[in-house]
Amino acid sequence: MYNRYMTNISTWSLTGGPVDRGLEVLAEVDVLVVGAGAAGVAAAVVAAEAGKSVLVVEKYGFAGGAAVAGMSGTICGMYLASDADREPRQVVAGFTERFRGELAARGGLTAPQVYGKTWTVAHDPLVWREVADDLLEGAGVTVLYHTAVAAVVLDGDTHRGVVVESNAGRAVVLAARTIDASGDAAVVARAGHRYTFGDNGAIQNPTMFFRLGNVDVERFLEFYGEDTICPPYVTEEILRARGAGLDLPRQKIWIFTTPRPGELLVNATRLAGRDGRMLNVIDPADFTEAEILGRRQVRSYARFLIDRIPGCENAFVVDTGVEAGIRQTRTIAGIERLSNEDVLAARKREDGICRVPWPIELHAGDRPKLSWLLDDYYEVPYGALVPERGEGVIVAGRCLSAEHEALASARVTAQCFEYGHAAAVATVMSLDKGLPYRGLDGREIRSAMAAGGSALSLS
Repeated sequence: MYNRYMTNISTWSLTGGPVDRGLEVLAEVDVLVVGAGAAGVAAAVVAAEAGKSVLVVEKYGFAGGAAVAGMSGTICGMYLASDADREPRQVVAGFTERFRGELAARGGLTAPQVYGKTWTVAHDPLVWREVADDLLEGAGVTVLYHTAVAAVVLDGDTHRGVVVESNAGRAVVLAARTIDASGDAAVVARAGHRYTFGDNGAIQNPTMFFRLGNVDVERFLEFYGEDTICPPYVTEEILRARGAGLDLPRQKIWIFTTPRPGELLVNATRLAGRDGRMLNVIDPADFTEAEILGRRQVRSYARFLIDRIPGCENAFVVDTGVEAGIRQTRTIAGIERLSNEDVLAARKREDGICRVPWPIELHAGDRPKLSWLLDDYYEVPYGALVPERGEGVIVAGRCLSAEHEALASARVTAQCFEYGHAAAVATVMSLDKGLPYRGLDGREIRSAMAAGGSALSLS
């Protein structure tokens, strides 16, 4: 059991019930960050560099979230899409650019790769973890890996911290402010605040990424082409292989080169239940089914590539994601909601805290559906990060308040870095001014982010 120090928490509640007085207090901090994915790392580093005491709890033994554990493998959302301009134009900076630059400096990032009408970059997940460790340690953040949130400590409707659980047992972390960067709205949900699942309960399909090694990349690219989205003749080959009995449910696949020689990153699988239903990975039974089916599909797609795609004849599967790649779970009910129309109209906002040029990218059925934003971007409002109920808590990451199609654009990695950046700036303001998150002016947060390097106008 943890053995630190106690404080009087007997008048508070534990997600609806009285606090177990036997739980010891592990730490008291200004800022608790739950989750060390892109959003969590950004939030923790920015808040700590502003002089706040920060503790991060992360269920895995490394930072990275979906980018590393799920091996999504790319930093999507930095570049404009265009039919006319065939050179990448980066429109997202801030913490996103800081992390991108660190990856590139260590040889852990590719040059921009064509993705349909836009570009993306692929990273080495090991280097990702190392960059995150160094940034967190350099900022003075306390990190607890192998630690999960079991419950939330509430004082009425005000968040006072969480109960964490690890092999050492259970303990309480108390915090003046909590940033829920779990991706799944783990804190918000455990506090009983409102959230939704996708489109009337239907969420986007998870996937199982994998890396293929010992590839003759030059020969592969001569056949496949420069676009990471597969050409029609590869789709035709998939359909033929499917007809021959291979388990290849998705016929439009994406393949990226990686920073490592002779290696490809493959996004090909489509994970649905054995009965055809969409899987909700919040449910451990569904998550388990996704993992098992995903690993089997990886073998089928690897066999397809080895048998039918030039350059892959002697290839082998290097690894899969630690977990299935998760695109969507819970979406909070925020004080504002990013709408589908905001995206389609490329709406700019005075309180916008992040630019998003990424298309609406819906994963359902045998091929992803892409709706492009050409030569433009929209901005996410600050209020999409603030839950409609609960004091002292803000979210960062893919669980922001958004309609289903809007989230399919807004959820990607570059934006998650900036949501964490915004949540940290708001948290520092909230602490310094003694104001609740919903009492802050989003325009001030935008200005502070712009002054700190984000690609946001100061007006």
